[in-house]
Amino acid sequence: MIRSMTGFGKSQVDLPGKIITVEIRSLNSKQLDLNFRAPSVYREKEMTARSLIAQRLERGKVDVNISIESKNDQPVMTINKNIALLYLEQLNDLASAIPDNVQGDMLPILVRMPDVLKSEKEEFSEEEWTLIEQSIASALDEADKFRRGEGEMLRKEFITRINKILNLLDAVEPLENARIGAVRAKFELRLEEIRQDKSYDQNRLEQELVYYFEKLDITEEKQRLRKHCDYFIITLDEMESPGKKLGFVTQEIGREINTLGSKANDAQIQMIVVQMKDELEKIKEQLANIL
Repeated sequence: MIRSMTGFGKSQVDLPGKIITVEIRSLNSKQLDLNFRAPSVYREKEMTARSLIAQRLERGKVDVNISIESKNDQPVMTINKNIALLYLEQLNDLASAIPDNVQGDMLPILVRMPDVLKSEKEEFSEEEWTLIEQSIASALDEADKFRRGEGEMLRKEFITRINKILNLLDAVEPLENARIGAVRAKFELRLEEIRQDKSYDQNRLEQELVYYFEKLDITEEKQRLRKHCDYFIITLDEMESPGKKLGFVTQEIGREINTLGSKANDAQIQMIVVQMKDELEKIKEQLANIL
């Protein structure tokens, strides 16, 4: 089953005195672009968490946020009173040296000074981190479920558009038969004119005819296009993360469609080719979001 790179997952850990929330959001990206935000108390575990997330999500622009909400209105951050008073003393000295109209409320400035606010709990137990890891895994499960749901919708769209290309290819058949008849009539008329000129080179004429017929023949292009389309659908279901491979298959599909249009030399067939290209471009746009 294919998966989208768009996903969202959320999980919570209910601990004594606080609730820890893990949120994971992901969008499409050519590689894994992981933005990890967590309280500084868990900083030493960041690489462990990143490794866990990278193994599960593989690719995408991923935002991970771990936040703490205290219970019973207990503040997670407290004021370091001694440091705050030292800063206040220095600010008062500064205030005495500047004009009155420049002075203002110093409290907002004070609380932004380094180390004035400190974490109430700077340590955590391994048991606590184990629960957080489990919460990360749960959020990853939710994100993966979201990705698979999005992937299934995209799979249906891909199959619909590939079938449209195949239906358009079927519509080329009657037009090609009419095209061959028109080309044959032109050749017969031109050959009759050439035969009246006794100076023409019979061997050279045969070589030119073979070259021209090969240039107009689109049989191989139609066969290859059909096979590429069939292979696209097979790849959708055979691989777990087929995004890049499907991109290569669409390149081959596009190559055959372009060759079909250039060799057809027929306005109606070329109009069908334009419709094929339109369907293929829509497939390519959505493939950018496939894992």
